[in-house]
Amino acid sequence: MAKQNIAPTKSNLLSLKEQLAVSTEGYDLLEQKREILVMELMRLVERVKLLEKDIDKCIAKAYPSLKSMLLSMGGDRVEKIGSLVNYEFKLTKKPLVIGGMSFTSIDVQLPKKQLFSSFIGTAPENDQVMGDFFQLLSLLTQMASIRTIVWRLAMEVKKTQRRVNALDKMVIPQTKETVKYIEGVLEERERDNIFVLKSLKKGRT
Repeated sequence: MAKQNIAPTKSNLLSLKEQLAVSTEGYDLLEQKREILVMELMRLVERVKLLEKDIDKCIAKAYPSLKSMLLSMGGDRVEKIGSLVNYEFKLTKKPLVIGGMSFTSIDVQLPKKQLFSSFIGTAPENDQVMGDFFQLLSLLTQMASIRTIVWRLAMEVKKTQRRVNALDKMVIPQTKETVKYIEGVLEERERDNIFVLKSLKKGRT
């Protein structure tokens, strides 16, 4: 590892030792941060996998039910029933801190489900279909929120890893090499000074 191009003086040696101490402490803190972020990332990835399974199950249930309703009642009739249904959904933002990072989680507040099977020309299956799609909407909202957080966490892990590598592979080794070089030069100068002083002392006696 190449040393830094710096004059071998005592003041520079002290400054480099301080930099080395700060760099070493920074490396330890960044490594801890990276480990925490990776753990949180893995936890959220597992949650995404579970959500994907729930979404697949919900889709496998909701769309066949909708298709069955369309076949039994006809598209025009279903559309007419749909025009009578009026639901309002509320999206709320919630602050979230993961691994020291601030995120915004999005939740959907589903309206209270109403029963429309009492309408003329409707059946209980209509309410079931709406309930299934309410559940799907909730799951998709959760997935969108978590995927955004996962993407940001992954970017932060990558950024932190680059900083850890820079300290571990470049900054710290280079600083250590420079400290070692300056200490060697100063020790050599000290020996030369001692030799000169002894020589002068001998010359006076």
